[in-house]
Amino acid sequence: MRNKYELIQNTPYNIDMENDWREMEFSNPSKVLHIGTSFSGIGAIEQALKQLGLNFKIEFAGDIDNDCKKAYFANYSIKEEQWHSDVHDFDASKYKGKIDLFVGGAPCQAFSLRGKHGGFEDTRGTLFREFARIVKECQPKVFIFENVKGMLSHDRGRTWRVIKKTFEDYCGYNVYYQVLNGKDYGIPQSRERIFCIGFREETGFKYPAPIPLEKTIYDFMQKTFDVKYLLKQKGVNFITRSINFQKSYTQINGDIMLCQKRNQQFNWHGDFVYHPKLKTDTSTPGTDVFLHKVSDYEESYYTQKHPEKYALVYDADEKACMRKVSINDVDVNYGRFRKFTPRECLRLMGFDDSFNIVVSDTETYKQAGNSIIVNVLIAILKEMDITKYAE
Repeated sequence: MRNKYELIQNTPYNIDMENDWREMEFSNPSKVLHIGTSFSGIGAIEQALKQLGLNFKIEFAGDIDNDCKKAYFANYSIKEEQWHSDVHDFDASKYKGKIDLFVGGAPCQAFSLRGKHGGFEDTRGTLFREFARIVKECQPKVFIFENVKGMLSHDRGRTWRVIKKTFEDYCGYNVYYQVLNGKDYGIPQSRERIFCIGFREETGFKYPAPIPLEKTIYDFMQKTFDVKYLLKQKGVNFITRSINFQKSYTQINGDIMLCQKRNQQFNWHGDFVYHPKLKTDTSTPGTDVFLHKVSDYEESYYTQKHPEKYALVYDADEKACMRKVSINDVDVNYGRFRKFTPRECLRLMGFDDSFNIVVSDTETYKQAGNSIIVNVLIAILKEMDITKYAE
């Protein structure tokens, strides 16, 4: 496990090592927090507030993806007139002084720095410009801007300097930023993202300290799932190629998930599961389309990672059931491979099972891969005592 003092190079050392954010109490837990989001996805900040049991009112939200809208409306209290599909057409000035927290993860295309200002004017044509404009228009007490860590090093750091300068000079905020990893905040997924937080008033904010990781992927897996998630020959051939394992493109029965991608379930990269055959399984090796002899493939590393936890049986409804058994009860030479289910992907982003899945598997995979890990947001909200900014 990574040492909690090991932070990403070129990010500020601004971690609260003296306090445990898990033990912090909210100062105004009964007050209502007024929030706004753009590039809202499936509502990670809303999920964080919900899991914390805080009162919040959504003033506006929006996303250009109609399937995200379906998922969002199925899970949160919002009216049609509060939603914007195209951020370019959204005027946030009517919310000035009404937003306590604004959150978003605008996709940031590389933008030209040919201008001499190095600020807002150099962000023309980018979605970041729209995020900054909304901050300027509605003047939230706090904003959270999340993005990939590569933004810090893009164009030798000049891109990030423009972003930071825009938030400080154009928007007028006190800005903090830090790369945080989901596996340091209770979720077994190696997902590093930059979290830039702006305060309208100076606060001396520090980021929440990492905590020990006490769970593995196995703790987030469904014990019953549909057999449609079992891989056929083509998929197995690809995910067991040694080059994919050596380059960390794929992982099978890992303890900590690789970083979820929006398209990971379709390019055969990412995390997969190997279910060894129970010795009592009556399937004939080589005849079941889902049963594979592992010696036929390039790698066998998946047979050595706690196979007894992943034994597979079928119930009366022909659902696949995962069962933890003794190592003596399985035959690791034969087994079935599968991809993660949409529910498992959501769990590994911090969404609990109260989240309603109302779109296709394809769209749910994309939504999970595009989201923010809820647990990281929970840690940030507790560390800053977000209720200080509520009415």
